[in-house]
Amino acid sequence: MGLCSLSEEEWLQPDPDLAARAAAFAADPYGVQHTRYTDEPGRELAAMLGVEGGLLDAAKAHHEDMCLLKKFADEDFYRLIGTAVAYPTDWHPKEKMGLPLTAMHEPIQGYAEQLASGVDHFMTKLKPGKIFGRCNWFIAPIPELRWIADEPAAVAYRHVTAGNAGETLFVRSERQTLRRLPETGTILFTIGVYVAPLSDLSRENVALLSHAMQDLLQGEGDRRGAPHYASYLIGYAAKQSRN
Repeated sequence: MGLCSLSEEEWLQPDPDLAARAAAFAADPYGVQHTRYTDEPGRELAAMLGVEGGLLDAAKAHHEDMCLLKKFADEDFYRLIGTAVAYPTDWHPKEKMGLPLTAMHEPIQGYAEQLASGVDHFMTKLKPGKIFGRCNWFIAPIPELRWIADEPAAVAYRHVTAGNAGETLFVRSERQTLRRLPETGTILFTIGVYVAPLSDLSRENVALLSHAMQDLLQGEGDRRGAPHYASYLIGYAAKQSRN
């Protein structure tokens, strides 16, 4: 899972762009999804963060998107019961509502076989007051914080060439955290999205990304559109290493 322990001070990004958050939620109201189980933990979360209201109000006041996960008494896994997502990375919250984590991650190669049981066990054992985080990465063809891949990868990346890869490929990272709310026992999953052009990365980080791309091509590459940009990214990294 690649999780590390976080302190309270490390948990959420300070000084969020609140205007951008409000505009993003207004532009895509379907990012906010509720069930009858959302209200109580939503109010608990908002109060914990010093915000009036519920889940949406908490997410509007912070850079991070926020999702709520609940384990029901007759089940041994967690389900998605609420979302406030302004900056999705190619997913539609409405389609995932009510699903167990394994079903939510069904498109991800190897999740069910290699990660599902470990994730469920970790979340069951997660104690209130403990915060854990991890980061992932994607290569996107656009710089926007909201990214829905609604066209084939061959089309989405067709503007990328060997000559412009540094400016047309964007490194997108999700800083994800998990924390159990102490009163309801609901788990809060936060997602902080950060995007930068490939050219903004240091030479060392570009080299690491190029190496990771080789592994991606052997696994999740097709789902992430890698065959349509990997050679350009790897070529860019090689050029940077010579400069």
